[in-house]
Amino acid sequence: MTQTQTQPRSQTQAQALPLRLHHHAWITDDQEANRRFYEDVIGLPLVATWTEREVMAGVERAYSHALYGLADGSALAFFQFADPEDQEEFRTGINTTPLRHIAFKVEADAQDALHERVVAAGSADANPHVIDHGFCVSLYVTDPNGLILEFVVDHPDVEKIDAEQRVTARADLARWLAGDHTTNNRWR
Repeated sequence: MTQTQTQPRSQTQAQALPLRLHHHAWITDDQEANRRFYEDVIGLPLVATWTEREVMAGVERAYSHALYGLADGSALAFFQFADPEDQEEFRTGINTTPLRHIAFKVEADAQDALHERVVAAGSADANPHVIDHGFCVSLYVTDPNGLILEFVVDHPDVEKIDAEQRVTARADLARWLAGDHTTNNRWR
């Protein structure tokens, strides 16, 4: 075997990684309720609303596409169709698992303020809760569409933790796949 065949691709070939998330798209049934949650409670500014007509699956459809900005220029995007049948056809499937979520890196003071705003908004459906994962502390919130958002504060030693994980990631995965399911999270 050549050296190229035994090393991970990222070490053997110069590869252009994506620069950042551009947007993550979802369907909403109520653009205004969604705007109140994302802009007024979470604090993400509404940066664009596109109202369009486009042929999708052979049918012309009218929809709005609202984007809420993040600090790095990326966005969360939400579609709502004018026709209820189109809305149902393109509805984003909600899986009830908490493992299907979007995670955002935040500072501790921003996480605390966000938690306070969500609680003050009084939406029981938002279900805000905090979990200390050891390598990070996460605030989980559910949006009006059922989408789970995670706001993550990294451990103070995140650079050391990341460096260690990069060295052992492949071996840890191989160990787990081979049936050894012991934890390797010594920060928890």
